[in-house]
Amino acid sequence: MTQPMRIAMISEHASPLATLGGVDSGGQNIYVANVARCLARAGHHVDVLTRRDRSDLPAVVHLRPGVRVVHVPAGPARFVPKEELLQYMPAFAHASEKLLRRSVSYDLVHANFFMSGFVAQRLKQALSLPFAITFHALGLVRREHQKEADAFPPERIEIERSLAAEASVVIAECPQDREDLMRLYGCDPSRITTVPCGYDPDEFAPMDRRAARTRLGLDPREFVVLQLGRLVPRKGIDNVIRSLTHLPPEVPARLVIVGGDDATPDEHRTPEIARLRGIARECGVAERVTFTGHRQRSDLRGYYAAADVFVTTPWYEPFGITPLEAMACGTPVVGSAVGGIRSTVRHGRTGFLVPPHQPQALAEKLALLHADPGLARSLGRAGMRRARALYTWDNVADQLGRTFQRMCQLPSQAPAWHDLRALSTEAAT
Repeated sequence: MTQPMRIAMISEHASPLATLGGVDSGGQNIYVANVARCLARAGHHVDVLTRRDRSDLPAVVHLRPGVRVVHVPAGPARFVPKEELLQYMPAFAHASEKLLRRSVSYDLVHANFFMSGFVAQRLKQALSLPFAITFHALGLVRREHQKEADAFPPERIEIERSLAAEASVVIAECPQDREDLMRLYGCDPSRITTVPCGYDPDEFAPMDRRAARTRLGLDPREFVVLQLGRLVPRKGIDNVIRSLTHLPPEVPARLVIVGGDDATPDEHRTPEIARLRGIARECGVAERVTFTGHRQRSDLRGYYAAADVFVTTPWYEPFGITPLEAMACGTPVVGSAVGGIRSTVRHGRTGFLVPPHQPQALAEKLALLHADPGLARSLGRAGMRRARALYTWDNVADQLGRTFQRMCQLPSQAPAWHDLRALSTEAAT
């Protein structure tokens, strides 16, 4: 058990209060919400500082005992794409320093994403606060895969280099992340700690497949392939659609694609749906592809449980939380041999790894799972055991807590947690 700590967690664009599954919300929102929750449950006190993106948001939201969300004024109080937020980070840093200097004494800062790291650097300079950073994605890796489609400002790379050099601890989310930090940024390996992402066992667990399909209106005779998550090109959903053309005719495949910016699969709200539907028509498989639109977190367990297999074949993936959620539900996973998927999915034991951009390789594994239901069940059970043993959010928070403790070298008796009633007033000014 680590000593109680006071942690300022910065997540400039990914609030734990945000609706999940939209264009600019997803894995980082889930990470921040669950890490904060589990750190608080372990006895620590966490304030999540995030940018005010709506004028009607209260200055402080008490999310649960030990966790508050502080809305920091920086730029317009409306949604701004994260690619355009760097210009507002000096204001975010100034407002955060003002809050911390007048109201609160923290032990450390945990920055999430490079722009939060920008803020953490200035808090370190102004208040001598040590900081750890979880990048969640690296600009140079993004450039390798997206090239001219990368819309982030070029300053991102130098900011990341300085963060990799100045952070007290750099938290890699998987072995590939650690390798990229050393290869591309020259990060000292002695300052890198690998701590994965996780899942909530209260949210994701096995349930009866037939019952799940009945509830969702899915045909029990079909071989259901599930794709779930943000609908953006790098996720490689087009690869999954094309794999259907390589399946033997006796495989009654139904690809269910869950995600988007609206509860209906609206091509205007989510242009990627229009692109993917066009690919499905070109491939002659449009009648075998179902788009559901956005679904609430409480609905996702049913989709994982209803599927014969969960598929995720992105070009690259810093970590990838959805494979863990599928594994926790006892569903075998076929994923790209990239990033975090390469470490969470054990090839031939909890699922299969395939190269990205190779629909035929994916189809071969799907056909194998259809032909051998016993193998599919065995992989699903093994994945569930692996997820439970290694990847719960409590496990993740415990590793982070121990890392933060070592980083700060806190005394045996930590000072009492301050009353932050003044914080609301400060945040509003």
